[in-house]
This record gives sequence, C-alpha cells and structure tokens, in this order.
Amino acid sequence: MRQRFRPVRLLASASLIALVAASLGGCTAMSKLSDVTGSIGPKAEAVPADPARAVEAYGERYRANPKDADAALAYGQALRANGQRAQAAAVLEQATIANPGNKPLLALYGRALADNGNFQQAFDVLSKAHSPDNPDWRLLSVQGTCLDQMGRHDEARAYYASALKIAPDDPGVLSNLGLSYMLSRNLPKAEEVLRQAYASPRASSRVRQNLGLVVGLQGRFAEAEAIVKADLPPDQAAANVAYLKDMLSRSDAPRGVPKRTPVASLSQSD
Repeated sequence: MRQRFRPVRLLASASLIALVAASLGGCTAMSKLSDVTGSIGPKAEAVPADPARAVEAYGERYRANPKDADAALAYGQALRANGQRAQAAAVLEQATIANPGNKPLLALYGRALADNGNFQQAFDVLSKAHSPDNPDWRLLSVQGTCLDQMGRHDEARAYYASALKIAPDDPGVLSNLGLSYMLSRNLPKAEEVLRQAYASPRASSRVRQNLGLVVGLQGRFAEAEAIVKADLPPDQAAANVAYLKDMLSRSDAPRGVPKRTPVASLSQSD
C-alpha cells in the first residue's frame, strides 16, 4: 500500500507563514499521530485495521459505559485514526472529567487538543500526563511540537533535549528537532539534525521525507529527490517526489519555510 504523508499546520509568527498543526501536525492538516505514549491504548484489544469499523466497534462499547477509561481510550484513538478529531477531543475531555488524574487519558486528550490546533491547552494537559520526577520522553517531544507551533522554538528545543536525554538519538525526536530549526530558518542546522535522524536504522519514511524537504529548501532539488526516492518501490518513490514538489512550491520564499510541515510520528520510536 502506498504510504501517504500528512502534513501539519504551524502557527504564524513574525518571521513565519501560518500553518496549523493538528498534530504538529495542524489541526486539520496535521499529521496523524496515533498513540503519544506508546502504551495508552486498551490493554487487551487491538484496534481494527479499518478505522471506520474501529469507530463503530469501540463507539458501541463506549456508549455502554462512557465512564470506562479503557473504552474511552480505544474510542478516542479510533476517532483520531478516522479523522474525527473534534469528536475525539470531546470524548476524551469527558473521559478525563470522569477519570481525573488518569495519565493515559490525559496524554491522549492532550494529543487530540493538538490535533485541533489548541496548542497551549494541549501543552498544559500534557504537563499533567507525566511529571518531572517521572517524565515520558514521548510526551516531552509532543510538548516540544506544541511550543514550535506557537513559535516558541527555543523553548521547544529544550523539551526535545530533555526527551533525547531519556531516549538518546531517537529518530522521531531528532526529526522534530530538525523541523524546529527549519521553522526558525536555520536550514543548515536542520539538515545536520535530520541527517542524524535519517542515519538511524529505526528512522521512518517520514524522517526521509523531512530530510528531503530541508535539502530541497536549500535549492538542492536533485539531491532532495534522490533522498526521497532511495530504496523505495517506484509508486511510492513517485508519490514522495510529487509530495516534495508540492511542499517546495508552497514555500514563501526560495529559501523559506513551507506553509505546511510534516512531523515525525511519535506512536513508536519513528
């Protein structure tokens, strides 16, 4: 199956073009990130591969007992996977009210808020989903993306640095850090960090995409095209090149920042 890359919207700042980030990804254009902790899903059930079927199955279970935390988690995850982000946030908000202090629920609710562009609220909720004495590096990275969406890039990088202390060289965190440098127009530094992420055997195809984008933004399109095409089936390579051309065409200047920016998935180590 051909992989589709979903970009995110980023908030405008004095030097940036507005994007959103539904997840880093905006809120309607944001990248679809599933679990934000890697362990917040239902303990005994696997989400069906078909998101619509998952919504139906878990929705029935949730409606039978809206106060059931596991049911709300499963339903919220399914709604997000199916693109029903506003409904997911509403379900998870009610679930956190019914289950105060439930950290997995708070983690997913914070992610859902970010999906909808509520970055400050998302950041605040995520702060309650873990603690300084027991931090979750995945949540630290998500909080960093929220700060980047608000144009607070230096603060965001401090969160990525904290995440990398716990998970050294994690390619997903490094990719988000690279994009942070891209947003502040430090393209050489962005490329340096993204190449480090790309060198990891655990790097996802989105890391490859991000590196190609930053290389292309520096005017080296042939090299960027080679990066996004390398070792991929022809159909996926063509899709990646088309995506790269589209993103570069959305730049606000020859060496500017695109109006949409993909972020690394944090569901696993990306």
